[in-house]
Amino acid sequence: MDSDDLEPRRPTGEPRNLEAMSVEALEEYVGELEAEIVRARAVIKDKQSARASADSVFKI
Repeated sequence: MDSDDLEPRRPTGEPRNLEAMSVEALEEYVGELEAEIVRARAVIKDKQSARASADSVFKI
């Protein structure tokens, strides 16, 4: 079990009403989402690297 499994998930809240947003606001929102995706992928990469390192220590 991973320690992240024990942490409560953040509530996602209600989806934004995209129809009410201006083009500029939508572009800003997309930028925020893309930045969050980059951040999540970096964490995934770090965790995969840590797991690979741990696996190599315990291989016989």
